[in-house]
Amino acid sequence: MLSLQKLASQYQKEADKCNSGMETCEEVREKAEEALSAQMKLTAMWEIRARQKGWREKVLKS
Repeated sequence: MLSLQKLASQYQKEADKCNSGMETCEEVREKAEEALSAQMKLTAMWEIRARQKGWREKVLKS
């Protein structure tokens, strides 16, 4: 009976570690998503400015 309690406790600890890791992973993913969104907005702003100054994207033919 004692070994079953130990085993159950060990499984619970592992489950807690896993859940904690998932939360950390989700937080990092959300921060990365926000950073990517901000970078895309900044890139779009600079592209608009460049186009207003006459920049045109060259399409190369292969």
